[in-house]
Amino acid sequence: MLTGENGAGKTNLLEAISLLAPGRGLRGTPFADLARFEGTGRWAVAAHLQSPDGPVDIGTGLEHSPDGPPTSGRTIKIDGHAIKGSGKLGDLVQIVWLTPALDGLFTGPASERRRFLDRLIVGLDPGFRRLAGQFERAMRQRNKLLESGSRDDTQFIGLETLMAETGAALAAARLEAVDRLAKAVLLKWQEPDQQGQQSPFPWSTLTLEGDLEHDLRIMPSSDAEDHYLHALQTNRERDRAARRTLIGPHRSDFLAGHGPKNMPAKFCSTGEQKALLVGLILAYADLLRELHGTAPIILLDEISAHLDERRRHALFHEILSLSSQAFMTGTDHKIFSPFGEDAQCFSLDNATIIR
Repeated sequence: MLTGENGAGKTNLLEAISLLAPGRGLRGTPFADLARFEGTGRWAVAAHLQSPDGPVDIGTGLEHSPDGPPTSGRTIKIDGHAIKGSGKLGDLVQIVWLTPALDGLFTGPASERRRFLDRLIVGLDPGFRRLAGQFERAMRQRNKLLESGSRDDTQFIGLETLMAETGAALAAARLEAVDRLAKAVLLKWQEPDQQGQQSPFPWSTLTLEGDLEHDLRIMPSSDAEDHYLHALQTNRERDRAARRTLIGPHRSDFLAGHGPKNMPAKFCSTGEQKALLVGLILAYADLLRELHGTAPIILLDEISAHLDERRRHALFHEILSLSSQAFMTGTDHKIFSPFGEDAQCFSLDNATIIR
């Protein structure tokens, strides 16, 4: 439990931990912007991890290039050995998080929901990040051709063929993950407890909407891939006018609904949306524990906001039941009193941690 006034450094500490996972951390900040203001431009995070395969030292940071200025990509080391890419970190540690910025997930842009979903999928399917990267690179190259006004069919066909192949696989992986998440949510929250009480976190309906996803539901994957390739080719003039690709899995939307109320999440109250999101993350943690044998590290920033007392107590109970390492922040330590002796409590003041 990390408590302290606003600006004491609580979220910075959670962000440092989140950088031990693949990606750009819980705020998605460019690596260069993580350095201390008016400092050297460098930063580093290190941890001694107890993994299912034994202890391991992991670290990451931003170093200076030989010419002086910081490099754009971060360095990653495992047991002192530098490695390429952050994907290996995902094999060693699973980290999930909720931040206040995610409170508006269901009412914000579709791009934020896709990014949220894709981060969850990486925990279930480590190869997903590579697949998504291949599609993104091919689409960026196609967009450059569109912006230049090029009419070189050979270049377009090559990129569109790659986009169709990776895009169909990307959409299929998302559909499979959403199906697994939906089943995990129902298993955890749909049935009343032993006392007949409704679960504190409502079960949610989860769907993925998009043209390619629709095709994958009704036809073989090879036919859906061909259909997408044909759509890219026939929509080339429209895309050229827009100077970007307008169809594909980068336009899909991840939608949630309040199951008991049969209502889209975007129409629910702020508290209900937060409860749906917490319930989804807890079900996802159960899914990871089943898959990897251990529950993920959980980072919850200002988690008490919008949660009533019953749901706060239920959340604390679930955290303990997971046998997971969790880091939670708040401005008032009294909020975490239900943990009793089961939690270590620290206060932060001017970037200093006090037991």
